[in-house]
Amino acid sequence: MSDCTDVDATPRPVTGPRMTRLARQLEAARDPAARDALTEAFWAEAARTGTPLVEELDDAPGHRAVTFLWRGHRATRRVLLMAPGLTGHDRLADSLLHHLPGTDIWHLGLRLRADHRGSYRMVADISAGAAPADPALLQRRLLALRAHGGADPLNPARIATRWRDAQDSVFALPEAPPQPWVARRPAVPRGGVERHAVAAGVLGAERDVWVYLPPAAVPYRPAHEPGQQGRLPLLVLCDGDMWFDRLGLQDTLDALIADGLLPPLAVLAPDAVGTATRRLELGGRESYVSFLADEVVPWASARWPLTARADRTVVAGQGLGGMTALYAGLTRPERFGGIVAQSPSLWWRPGLEPGAVAPDAIGTPWLATLAAGLRDGLPAGRGPVRGAAVRFDVGLHEGAMAEHTEALQAVLRARGHRVTRNLHNGGHDYACWRGFLADALVELVGSSLDVDAAESQGGTGAAHRSAGRPSGLSAGPAAR
Repeated sequence: MSDCTDVDATPRPVTGPRMTRLARQLEAARDPAARDALTEAFWAEAARTGTPLVEELDDAPGHRAVTFLWRGHRATRRVLLMAPGLTGHDRLADSLLHHLPGTDIWHLGLRLRADHRGSYRMVADISAGAAPADPALLQRRLLALRAHGGADPLNPARIATRWRDAQDSVFALPEAPPQPWVARRPAVPRGGVERHAVAAGVLGAERDVWVYLPPAAVPYRPAHEPGQQGRLPLLVLCDGDMWFDRLGLQDTLDALIADGLLPPLAVLAPDAVGTATRRLELGGRESYVSFLADEVVPWASARWPLTARADRTVVAGQGLGGMTALYAGLTRPERFGGIVAQSPSLWWRPGLEPGAVAPDAIGTPWLATLAAGLRDGLPAGRGPVRGAAVRFDVGLHEGAMAEHTEALQAVLRARGHRVTRNLHNGGHDYACWRGFLADALVELVGSSLDVDAAESQGGTGAAHRSAGRPSGLSAGPAAR
């Protein structure tokens, strides 16, 4: 695999070689029947290879032409592409597919760096009448249209979406980091997943919490942990309803444990409940951190043999959940010694109305100021926090996210924290996070698994570990 990280990752419009060739063939066709035959042959080819079309570009090494396709019909007026990091919310007209005249082919080509991975959805507008001439009215119509988006019919690689029954499609270019643990492996022992209602006094209501416990057949023998023998490392993860009910994180954990990349560990993952509740509770809020640290973890520790060591306990989240993880780790060092913050919403600050999003700030985020001790933000008596292991995962197509995490990283390192930051070629996207979460757990928790036990349970043990550090999960059939 070649290194293309020094190549420009900015998405740019492009017409791929296949679409250029098809347009020329259609123009040279003798009659409508010949054009119809070319069109049918094109769709048959797309069905065999899958979509989007991915092609090399002679004049752009390190990039690919990626062509998104939609097969329309007479009622199709417009087709909209929605892809995190590739299509913007403020100018949706730029994300409309182009119609190839005289055919049912709609297409949109983008030049992307060859290590890109992402999800996307599409939707056709079949409303009567011409598109509004006024850009503001067209934007309003397209915003309404987005709610009806769904997966690409010709792409078999899918990923679940939040709060919707529909799925999104996934694509990964040839040099995207591999994700070898995404699929369920029938040969490995299965862990257990349970859903419990847990009293949440600080939140004023019960919360459902997903609990993952590792396969009982794989022994855990931690070394050099007086009083902690047999106690499981712990991951506390935001958005349990997404990770366990929709994304099947348990399959990933089972595979990592079987391969000896992770020791058997437990996971506690509270539900986000819904959009409104999530926006009200997540972020840098002491009440939710108290729920995690003072209610969920003690509740679980009274039932299962969980570690009490902070350096074997990781808190993780994405977006607002990533902000929650950072705040929890920085203000509760006695509980959480590892932090995984994936695309953390560092725009968040106290005083924002629930649901409001602060504009991209320039300079140091509020949380960096808090971490530096430059304001009265730390809970009384806890003082400055030092020594946490922090892992950031940030997409190159997430606006000011890279700048914000760089500023926070500098502050955290100055305060003695151990920080790594993974900048990847993607957007604000579970298609990326699910792979890098596996990497982060291996990085922060490591493996104390008995090698012979791992191999006896269908894992690859030390041989797999010696092959190199993992780089996420498999993208499935669309990884071309």
